Amino acid sequence: ADLQAIVRLAVQHDLLLVSDEIYARLVYDGWTHTCVASLPGAWDRTILLNGFSKAYAMTGWRLGYACAPHHLVEAMMKVHQYGMLSAPTMAQYAGIEAIRNGEPDVQAMLAEYARRRRLIVDGLNRIGLRCARPQGAFYVFPDITGTGLTSDQFATRLLHEEHVAAIPGSVFGPSGEGHVRMCYATSTAHLEEAIDRMARFLGRLPLAPVATGDGLGVEAPSLPSPTTRTPTEKLGRVTK
Repeated sequence: ADLQAIVRLAVQHDLLLVSDEIYARLVYDGWTHTCVASLPGAWDRTILLNGFSKAYAMTGWRLGYACAPHHLVEAMMKVHQYGMLSAPTMAQYAGIEAIRNGEPDVQAMLAEYARRRRLIVDGLNRIGLRCARPQGAFYVFPDITGTGLTSDQFATRLLHEEHVAAIPGSVFGPSGEGHVRMCYATSTAHLEEAIDRMARFLGRLPLAPVATGDGLGVEAPSLPSPTTRTPTEKLGRVTK
């Protein structure tokens, strides 16, 4: 319904739609991806962008593609043809092979991502950070409002104090404040260690100064469970 509303708006105002669908293959729990170009009224005004780095784990090959109506492709080629060199031939052949024979690998990777998703979501909720279960991609967006820190403060301190990287939610717009984005495209061992370190970080917050606008320090609110856990507990381990 949301996508169709966007298409109606584009038709009404004669706008082009640029749809980045790089995570189209990475969906969970029976959900399916809807390509915006497949919706009524969108076919002749959509530029679809995709690539191989996510679904086929080909990060670093820098190979992607665009699909669009012929008249738009012709205009795009005028800019592209003389503005840059083509993608490496080896990468293009690798992309062809991935499309032709890579489906078993995609499904195996998706199943592994689902396991890692469960591990990190359960772990974050267990240590006191509310976290919804994402339906696609490989990121989580836990709520950190209970810490008394802004998303930038939380991410900065977590990086410097525990060497765990997170992206402040504020970089995604005002509605992202109060959250941080974390990626689970890494090993389960690293995810478990990250949850351990975050639990240790949260356990220090009740006595940690929180910067305010006037430069004074105030005490952060107490969080539920992390203060009662030891840093060495494997809080993110899934035993199912």
